[in-house]
Amino acid sequence: MNINEPPDPKLNLWATIAFFMRFHRTQRGQTGDAVARWLNRSRSSISRLESGESQLKEGEARILDAKWNTGGLFATLLWFARLGHDPNWNKNYLAFEERAAEMRTYDGQLIPALFQTPEYARALLLAGRPKNLEKAVEARMARQAILHKPDPPEIWVLIAETALGPQVGGREVLREQVAHLIRLSELPNVILRIVPNNAGANEGLDGPFKVLKVKEGEIGFLEAPNGGRLELDVEEVVGLRNRFDRIGATALPVELSRALLTDAMEKI
Repeated sequence: MNINEPPDPKLNLWATIAFFMRFHRTQRGQTGDAVARWLNRSRSSISRLESGESQLKEGEARILDAKWNTGGLFATLLWFARLGHDPNWNKNYLAFEERAAEMRTYDGQLIPALFQTPEYARALLLAGRPKNLEKAVEARMARQAILHKPDPPEIWVLIAETALGPQVGGREVLREQVAHLIRLSELPNVILRIVPNNAGANEGLDGPFKVLKVKEGEIGFLEAPNGGRLELDVEEVVGLRNRFDRIGATALPVELSRALLTDAMEKI
């Protein structure tokens, strides 16, 4: 994405906010520096707001509405954006994933997509009844190219031991999936740790999430059934990163995690 260009306002409500923020500013011949002073932000953060790489806050929306006399446009759009489901959640997330320099991901029920074997992915996708199963599997496998590219992202992975339980695709498929996890854990850019069942209550029980570092900063992604939500607000993303660290405090070290995986594979 060119950060100097506004996104398509039809993409989602966050893109609509970004588009009209740039529209109102340029219509009035104002600079990004002027808006930065109003919102007490840096000039670069205004570019991120106008490109959709960051999200407007409630107080900032009120300031823009007052400065530009919009009749409450930004406050209203922001209210609906926070309520609504993003129909392009997957496309938007994948655009960030493809160019991430670092990734932190937690999964508690299933093996994360970047670490799935074709057979495991096929069994999962089949349960969701896709229109084109093989195309969906190919697309998921294509995402995994980032693991092996010349300058791959550093990936920190936390997986709950419970994710090793469901026999997705059957015993043989699950056994190969666990063996695949062991192989991937030996990649120099992958730090894979298991949160054991005896860790007890932890924040991972709230659901899977990711934190990605891209050129413009960090973004969060919260997964949900049949959907997901990108989180661009700096404070919210910091909260997710801190949650990841706290869950990580309950996880096994890398070598013990690999030993647990080996033991689980032998018992399947």
